[in-house]
Amino acid sequence: MKDSLVIGTRGSKLALYQANLVKEELLSFFPKKDISIKIIKTKGDQLIEKSLTSLLDKGFFTKEIQDQLYAGDIDLAVHSLKDLPTELPFQSNIGAILKREDHRDVFISSNHKALSEFSSSDIIGTSSLRRKTQLLKYNPSLNIKEIRGNVDTRINKMLQGDYDAIVMAAAGVKRLGLQKYITDYFDTDLMLTAPGQGAIAVEVRSDDPITKDIVSKINDESTQVCVNTERDFLRKLGGGCQVPFASHAEITGSSITIDALVNSLDGKQSFREQKTVDLNQVHILGENIADTILLKGADSIIEELKKSNI
Repeated sequence: MKDSLVIGTRGSKLALYQANLVKEELLSFFPKKDISIKIIKTKGDQLIEKSLTSLLDKGFFTKEIQDQLYAGDIDLAVHSLKDLPTELPFQSNIGAILKREDHRDVFISSNHKALSEFSSSDIIGTSSLRRKTQLLKYNPSLNIKEIRGNVDTRINKMLQGDYDAIVMAAAGVKRLGLQKYITDYFDTDLMLTAPGQGAIAVEVRSDDPITKDIVSKINDESTQVCVNTERDFLRKLGGGCQVPFASHAEITGSSITIDALVNSLDGKQSFREQKTVDLNQVHILGENIADTILLKGADSIIEELKKSNI
C-alpha cells in the first residue's frame, strides 16, 4: 500500500475544489495517507481568450494532466467528467466517479431578469454549442455570444456589463458557493445537459493496481452507471465535449431512463428520444438510443458538423 499520493489538477478555483474534495474523501478511508495536490496548466488554461469552437479538441482541458499521469509524475488525475474524452488511451482508465452534484444548467442574469424577457438586444454568454443550440430552439432571436473563463470570471464579466446573462453548469456554481447569482435552474425539457455533467472523475494509470484499488473506495456506483450510459451515447455519435449533443440518465428502482438529444447548429432541427430499460440491460442503452436518433435523421446533422470541423 502506498504511503503517499499526488493528485494532478487544473488550477482554477473549481478544479482545486474538486481535487480537494477527492483528497478529503480519500482521507476519510485512509486518514494516515500523505496526499498532496499538484497544479498543472492545460491548453485550455493557456488559451483562455481563444474561441472554443475553433480550437477545442479532445483533451483540451486534460491532456497535460494526463501526460504527467502517464509519466508517473502524479498518481491520479481529477477532472470534470464532461471534459474527459469518451475514449481513454491504454495507459489509463477511470478509477472512480464521485456522487454527482446537480446536473442541471443555470441561467444567471443582471437584475435576475428571466430568459422569457430577453430579446435580440440582450447578450447571453455561453461557450457551449449544446447550450447555444437549445437556446436558439427556444427563441431563434436570442443574441448569443461566446464567453471564456472560469466560473467566477464569467460571473464577473456579466456583472461588469459585458453580458446581460450567462448560462453555466449548476454544479460548478454551487460548489463555489455562488448560488446567490442564479436567476433560474433550467428544466431539462428546455436545456438537456452534457453527458457526465456534474460528475467528478478520478483517472489512474492502467498499470497501477494499488492506486486503482485505493480510489475505488470513493466510487459512487449509481453515478457511474448513469454517466457511463450518457458517455456511451456520446461515444457512439463520435462527439467530444464541444458538440450540440446532450444526454442525461437516471436510475429509478430497478430501471434506468436516458434522455438524449442531437441539435443542428441553428437549433432549427432537433432529434430527441427517451428510453427506459431494466438495469441489467444498461450496457446497451447508450448505444441503442444513439442508433434510434441516427435512424430518425440525426445522421444528417452529424455530417454537417463534420464538414464544419466541429
